[in-house]
Amino acid sequence: MDAKYLLLIYLTVGLFLCLIAGKIVKQFKLPNVTGYIIMGLLAGLVLGTRQMEQFFGQNVAAEMVSKFDVIKDLATGFIAFSIGTEFEFKYIRKLGKSPIVIACFESVGAVIAVALGIFAVTGNIQLALIMGAIAAATDPAATILVARQYKANGIVTKTLIPVVAIDDATALMSYGICVALARTLTGQVSLMTFIEPIKEIFGSLAFGIILGIIFAILIKYFTGRGNRLAITIAMVSFCVAVSHIEVLSFSPLLACMALSITVVNISHNWGPVFDQMDRMTPPLFMLFFFVTGAGMDISILPKVGLIGVVYIIVRVIGKMLGAFIGGRVSHAAPNVQKYLGIGLIPQAGVAIGLAMMCGSVVPEYANEITAVVVCGTIIYELIGPILTKVMLVKIGEIKA
Repeated sequence: MDAKYLLLIYLTVGLFLCLIAGKIVKQFKLPNVTGYIIMGLLAGLVLGTRQMEQFFGQNVAAEMVSKFDVIKDLATGFIAFSIGTEFEFKYIRKLGKSPIVIACFESVGAVIAVALGIFAVTGNIQLALIMGAIAAATDPAATILVARQYKANGIVTKTLIPVVAIDDATALMSYGICVALARTLTGQVSLMTFIEPIKEIFGSLAFGIILGIIFAILIKYFTGRGNRLAITIAMVSFCVAVSHIEVLSFSPLLACMALSITVVNISHNWGPVFDQMDRMTPPLFMLFFFVTGAGMDISILPKVGLIGVVYIIVRVIGKMLGAFIGGRVSHAAPNVQKYLGIGLIPQAGVAIGLAMMCGSVVPEYANEITAVVVCGTIIYELIGPILTKVMLVKIGEIKA
């Protein structure tokens, strides 16, 4: 079969499996996100068997994941775009400084906790710094979609959404600092080590703001629902594509968030546009988590050893403790102080990307770092959405 039609087969199978997964997990009162990931994981295991490879003449699971790369990138852009719509300044002013303070403390908490834990078991300060830097990253997608699915509403949800959004920037800054320190110990430090994360953060924000201004102008003059939806898809797609240009190396998450933050704060026409987008994106998000699951290699789980166990456990402790301290410092509501950290457990694409970039700093540990982070991703993505739902139900922000 022609490759382009095979993609349509993958698309059809993926969506139907996600629909089935959603029905199954609903019986167990689990979030849909967990169902999509598990179904993708099972599909990857079945399609990746040697028998399937011999029958089709290729590794079908790997081929499917590869074909869906662009869909994952586009879904990431729409997730970030959706997060940015929560950043209306008059709304953020009501929340005060809590989201920023908590985001800084939970990122630093994860970095310090993991760095100390890894150093305690290995005695290698460079490895400890690199693992600590990666620990700061949080995957906003799973958390946001759980909140959206159950229509969670309350002070913890309202604080959690901006925290996971800001987390991407704080994680990049933490990574830049830790890598610089690790390179200092090997004599590899350079000015670019400090400049690259700053360039990525501010370049992404500036690019997103420019696109946001253009977006606001376009939806002012194109008032039809179809036209506005076309503009939304075009702008998010363009933002993601340009962010991946190697010379620029922008963060698609930050750029797409800056795009929607700009629109909601300078345009009066954004409400209907985003309502339409919310109706269009669910199939895209289904495929995103399905492919995430299909790309997971669970055979790596037994190989992570003590370093992996320490990383997986201590990162959660650092995130929760950091969020608690940040909540206390910023005088956040008691529930925010006690429970918000649970919503910061998921970790995915950004962390894996950072892990792969670490080979030039500690090449002797490159494979081990990647294995640990991928293993952590599998565990965090499976349990994170469940714990987030349980937490929001416990504090009454998801109605039973």
